[in-house]
Amino acid sequence: MAFRNQNSGRPLAGGILLVALLVVSVALVTVYSREGADGPLHSAQNAVADAIAPLKLAGAGVSSGVEAAGQAAADATADESTLSALRESNAELRELVAQTEEYRQEAQRLQGLLDMKDRYDIEGAAARVVGKSATAWNQTITIDAGSAEGVEAGMTVMGSTGVVGQVASVSEHSSEVRLLTDSQSGAAAMVQSSRAEGIVRGSLEGLLYLEDLDEDAEVAVGDVVITSGLGGSYVSGLMIGTVVRVEAGQGGTPSTVVVSPNDAASALEEVMVVFSVGSQAAGDAADDEAAEGGEAQ
Repeated sequence: MAFRNQNSGRPLAGGILLVALLVVSVALVTVYSREGADGPLHSAQNAVADAIAPLKLAGAGVSSGVEAAGQAAADATADESTLSALRESNAELRELVAQTEEYRQEAQRLQGLLDMKDRYDIEGAAARVVGKSATAWNQTITIDAGSAEGVEAGMTVMGSTGVVGQVASVSEHSSEVRLLTDSQSGAAAMVQSSRAEGIVRGSLEGLLYLEDLDEDAEVAVGDVVITSGLGGSYVSGLMIGTVVRVEAGQGGTPSTVVVSPNDAASALEEVMVVFSVGSQAAGDAADDEAAEGGEAQ
């Protein structure tokens, strides 16, 4: 009988303890809500939070490391189809970058032609170089503009820095251009500063020589050479190149005058076929070339 009374008292004691804990909890909540931020319960809470903060940081670091390791493991175990897709995407990105660079360079070249067109007030047709024959005996290029685009044999052809050649033959949608550097080429020319006249001829070595100068002609390194327009072979007032070497002949007259060409055949990708040039604009451009030649000296 005593044993049964002892067992029945244990649930009662547990109930009393639970009630007491509830009363204490309610009291603490009431005190916590009524006291200020500097109260004892708030202070105790802040102390506990400061004590466990390092443990939270350590846990976050471990969690981050576990996630990184998991991602690395996932990458390492990617199947072949996923890797193939990544390789394909990478190849497409590289191709896009290459195309963008090509567009940028093309825009830069075309801007040079537009600047030249505006500078000389040129009426003409732009064309792409679609073929080259840059041997020592045949310095020619083929362009994708012909009679259908208004191109005629004998027309002057310019690159982004000046005259590069002359149309030699024409078909409906293409033309062959003989470059100034070709050994069979010749252009009536003028030294811009002294107005000395001569003929610029190409050579087997790809250099331009200014020949047939008068005995009293004055030529110096850095002088700009332009087309004179004599003979009607080239439009007058367009830049041919710059004198880079002068060798004196008998009596002090220049026997060999080397002129740098405007553009090498290997660098030509777009050109301008000249139909006509504004006379005043050509004169102004010639003055600009003379000023630039003077600064170079």
